[in-house]
Amino acid sequence: MMRQEAMGVLARANLEELRGALGAWPEPPDAESLRGPEAGLIMLRGRAGGGGAPFNLGEATVARATVRLSSGEVGFSCVLGRDLEKARLAALFDALWQREAEVVDMHLLTLVRERLAGQIERTAEETAATRVNFFTMIRGEDE
Repeated sequence: MMRQEAMGVLARANLEELRGALGAWPEPPDAESLRGPEAGLIMLRGRAGGGGAPFNLGEATVARATVRLSSGEVGFSCVLGRDLEKARLAALFDALWQREAEVVDMHLLTLVRERLAGQIERTAEETAATRVNFFTMIRGEDE
């Protein structure tokens, strides 16, 4: 579960965060591309009512990549959109996370989590500001 959560955070990182973390890395990791990066489509599936029969909701464009570090760790990524560099860097950090989870968490994942939490908080505040409270008044002659 820890790697799955880390991969989810990497998929939501933006390109600048990934580049910045790679630039801060002590020495650039040596990695070979096993697949991609390449862009394609995936089918999004939904369920009626959250638990009913599955149905095809539509397609989404994704970029994916697979890399292997010289030390043997294999990293994968699949990110929304067509940003091939982002997919390659996310796969690279997935592989690095397998080798040095604490370092990747400290230099990249914590920063991305904080940005995402801030976005969620801002969205909640904006939504709360538009909340409309409905109420019913009882007319005097209805009593």
